[in-house]
Amino acid sequence: MLSNLYQRLRGLMVRKTELEEKEKGQGMVEYALILVLIAIVVIVILTVVGHQVNNIFSNISSSLGT
Repeated sequence: MLSNLYQRLRGLMVRKTELEEKEKGQGMVEYALILVLIAIVVIVILTVVGHQVNNIFSNISSSLGT
């Protein structure tokens, strides 16, 4: 009776550990997708705003040069 209970508990623990390992992998994929999304947003923002920032720094440097 006790050995049967022990085997069932051990089986549950093994399954729980396997599920946790799968969830860790899933979490890593989610973090990777978030990082890719952030990188894409930063690239788009720099592409759109980059010329304006370059013009501002050019104006500042030309004003300081005279």
